[in-house]
Parts: sequence; structure tokens; C-alpha cells
Amino acid sequence: MSTPGHLVWRLSTKWRVAVDRALAPVGLTHAQYVFLASLAGMERAGASPSQRELADHTGLEALYVSKLARTLDAEGLVERTRDPADTRTVRLRLTARGREVTTPAIATVAELLDRLLAPLGGRHSDRAAALARELTVLLETPLES
Repeated sequence: MSTPGHLVWRLSTKWRVAVDRALAPVGLTHAQYVFLASLAGMERAGASPSQRELADHTGLEALYVSKLARTLDAEGLVERTRDPADTRTVRLRLTARGREVTTPAIATVAELLDRLLAPLGGRHSDRAAALARELTVLLETPLES
């Protein structure tokens, strides 16, 4: 029998590989998708996040978010601007092209998530909601001593 840690690792690896494969035709990696989809969601909520805020939201390392931001900026998907109130802070926003790429990518990943969660009754089922609550508890549990 596998341990919960091993199962979480295997599931996260399975998910990352599946997202990478599903988004390869549009030229996005899983990490780029997480960046773009999270930025889109934050913008829909009225935020103009900094790189640090996006890193905190996604769980990605701040240096990795900075690298992704430079790459996605060079590809014309995001725009990075200095915050006038604090020039050390870099604000992010999707470009029109970024939205054109991100919107169908979100739909593709939603379909993939539907397939993953079908055995639990689907993405909107009580079992999927319970799983999300349990995973949230684990994510919020500090591991540092």
C-alpha cells in the first residue's frame, strides 16, 4: 500500500504531465498555465497583482515567477510594469494576446479536470468538494519546524 505522501506526489506528477501534454499544441507548459490562469483569475477579481502576490497565490517560488514573467512578457502574453508607488514592485497584467491564449487553455484544463474527477462524481460533486477541503488542510499545514 502506498503512503499518502507517495500518492500525492504521483497524482501531482500525473496532473502536471497531463496539463503539459494538453497545452503543448498552444505552446504552454503547466507552470506557464498556472501563471496565466491565476493572473486571469486575479484580474477578474479586480486585482493588479505584483509578481510577489502572484507567487504567493500560485505557490510558485518568487524567482520562478520572475523568470516566467520575463518569458511571457517576451512572448507578448503579459505586460510587466513598475509600480509608481514602489519602483521595486513589478505589476503584471495579461495582454490582449495573453487573454486570447489563456481563455481556451482554461477551458482545456477544465475538461481535463472533469476527466480526472469523474470517478468522484465530477468537478462539482460533494466528493470533489470534500477532497478539495482535505487538500486545503494539508496545504495549510506548516512543515517547517
